[in-house]
Amino acid sequence: MKFKFKLLYQQMLLFFTMIVCFLAIVGVSLFHLTKENVYQDAWTRMEGYAQSIRNNALQLTTNDQGETQITLNAQELRDSEMILKNNDVHFTIYTSPDQVLYPQYGFKSTISKNDWKELQSGKILKRRDDLAGKGRLFKDHHGEHPKMMPKQRMTDIFMPCFDVNGQLVAVISVASAVSNIHNDFRKVQQNLTFALMICTILGFIISYLIARYITKRIKKIQAATRQVAEGNFDVQIEHGNQDELDELAIDFNQMATSLKASSEEIQRQEQRRKEFFANAAHEMRTPLTTINGLLEGMKYNAIPENKVGESIDLMSNETKRLIRLVNDNLDYERIRSGSMQLNLTKFSATETLNKIMRQLTPKADEANDHFEMQTQEDIPVCADYDRFTQIFYNIIQNAIQFTTDGTITVAVKRREKQVGTEIKVSDTGIGMSQEQLDNIWERYYKADQSRARTKGESGLGLAIVHQLIQQHKGKIKVTSTEGEGTTFTLFFPDQKVATAKKK
Repeated sequence: MKFKFKLLYQQMLLFFTMIVCFLAIVGVSLFHLTKENVYQDAWTRMEGYAQSIRNNALQLTTNDQGETQITLNAQELRDSEMILKNNDVHFTIYTSPDQVLYPQYGFKSTISKNDWKELQSGKILKRRDDLAGKGRLFKDHHGEHPKMMPKQRMTDIFMPCFDVNGQLVAVISVASAVSNIHNDFRKVQQNLTFALMICTILGFIISYLIARYITKRIKKIQAATRQVAEGNFDVQIEHGNQDELDELAIDFNQMATSLKASSEEIQRQEQRRKEFFANAAHEMRTPLTTINGLLEGMKYNAIPENKVGESIDLMSNETKRLIRLVNDNLDYERIRSGSMQLNLTKFSATETLNKIMRQLTPKADEANDHFEMQTQEDIPVCADYDRFTQIFYNIIQNAIQFTTDGTITVAVKRREKQVGTEIKVSDTGIGMSQEQLDNIWERYYKADQSRARTKGESGLGLAIVHQLIQQHKGKIKVTSTEGEGTTFTLFFPDQKVATAKKK
């Protein structure tokens, strides 16, 4: 079984590793800086001791020959030696690299010729760990015989003393055991180590809390995702617009909203599909039953001779009705899939619209409607002639269907700013509600089921119109008021077209 390393522990390990690395860098830097500070403090103290000895126990005088003589204050030196010895600090006074003025027996550091030259230039020398000679000689205060001091590491400074002429006459060396400094450093190191351990523990706790906070937010998104997978599209995630997880939550909410809208749209389309097939089945059954009945009657000579012509006309109308139903579906699918190619040409919109109105005049007369063309001049339009005719045949026929004893007005004009042709078709019919306006472009939608069924409409006419306008890169707008009428406003932009053929 494959081991699963949860995101919580991954995040916690990541944050904890970063914190530990940071603490390690800070700790090493602090240890190094602390060690430097301890040495600097030791050198500063030793420099103060040397300065005190030079001022209080060392006197420089000049004889008649101009030579500088050094006079020591023995009591002051012994007092200083006793005080410093308790702190494991030793001092030595040199008059040359290999000549000690004080003490005769005691601690002695090695001064090289190069060191002496630097001292002559007035520089105070500071050394860290010095292990000079095979041992250290010192004379105890209760006997005359010198004893050997065991080897030990020392840190020391050398302070030069000059006479009035600027000549180096003496060097005071103050040395302290390195172990003393290391003891001080060890104490500081222990404190720092303790502080770093506390910081590490706090870092572990903080990394856990941060990782838990992040994974908790991710789990919320995960839980919401599961709900969406189960079909609940109403779920929304709270967010604060602060980071990438909030942006992910926003995207998730948008996705859930989009899926909800798509689900509702699918349900609507499914309902429309059912309605369409129910209507199609009814509309197909009616003409097929009529045709079949007439054919049966003609086959068995059940139809009188004088009614045969009327029966043939009835079968022809029912056949056309079936053909129109099939063609509407085929046209819609071809347009929606993009397989229908437009043959754009420039032709007279006014003349074409007048022709369509003449074709539909018999239907308008049946409803006691009359047409009115408000545009007299010849206005061109850029479109596919056949599809242009199909668009306005559907719109004007739709206006006739919902208008009785009214007027259907067609107006054409050029729009120079947007460079195109605008056409308005208005009627004084029954109008539409806002709900009907929101759905008129839907496939299989019928604003008035009773009228659509009696007229043999499939509910695809306006859906085809909408798709064709989009293919022309045009615009369509519908305004309507119940009881007052409806206005369709269509805009066809000018495009590069081939030379128009005479229709």
